[in-house]
Amino acid sequence: MSAALFTLPQPAVPIVGEDAVYPVRRVFCVGRNYAGHAREMGSDPNREPPFYFGKSPDCLVPGGGAIPYAPGTANLHHEIELVVAVGADVFQASAATAAKAVFGHAVGLDMTRRDLQNAAKDKGRPWDLGKSFEFSAPITPLTRSSQPMLSGAITLTINGEVRQRGDIADMIWSVPEVIAHLSQYYHLGLGDLIYTGTPEGVSPVRPGDELVGSVAGLPELRVTIAPAQ
Repeated sequence: MSAALFTLPQPAVPIVGEDAVYPVRRVFCVGRNYAGHAREMGSDPNREPPFYFGKSPDCLVPGGGAIPYAPGTANLHHEIELVVAVGADVFQASAATAAKAVFGHAVGLDMTRRDLQNAAKDKGRPWDLGKSFEFSAPITPLTRSSQPMLSGAITLTINGEVRQRGDIADMIWSVPEVIAHLSQYYHLGLGDLIYTGTPEGVSPVRPGDELVGSVAGLPELRVTIAPAQ
C-alpha cells in the first residue's frame, strides 16, 4: 500500500499580508494567567509557576467563522486569549532570550466544555475532554512582530454585549516569562503556538451567538456558534 495514502494535511495558520502560512505542530495553553479569571474559577492567584494544558493542532479554526456547538456538553464556554507564535529555537532560556523568539501574535478562543472540565477536576483526571476537541481553538491570522506584546486591551463581546474585558498587562506571567518557563521543559521552536490565558468574564454560549474577540493592534476574531452537528 502506498505511503501517500496516509499523508495528512499540515495544520497551519495564515500570516497577515503574506502568501506563506505558519505550520503548527503543538498548541500549548496557559491556565489561569489573569488574576480575575483565577478568582472566578475558585483559585487564589499568586506567583506560583504557570501550568499548562494542550490542544491538538486539529482543534484550530483559522480565520474563525461558524463553529458547531460542541457535542457532549451542556455548558460550552468562551475564553478570549492572546496567542503567541514561536519563531526561533529556544530551550531553557531566560525571559530576555525568550522574548527574542517571538514570531508573531494572534487573537484566539479557547472554547471549553466547562462541565466536562469540572468533572475531570473533581476526579483528579486530565482535562482533555473539556479542552481539546474539534473546533475548540478559533484563531485569527498571525501578525508578525519582533517584540512580545506586553500590554493592550483584550475584549470579547457576544451579540454586541461585552463579556470579557482586560489588558495584556494584567497577565500574572508575561509573554516572555511564559515562553521562558515552558522552555525549561520543552525544546520550543517554529510551529509552537501558546494560548496565554483569559481575563475574567467567561460564560456559556448558545447556538446563534455571535462572538467578536479583539486584542489591540490585531485583526478581530469573529465566530458564530452554529447548531450542534
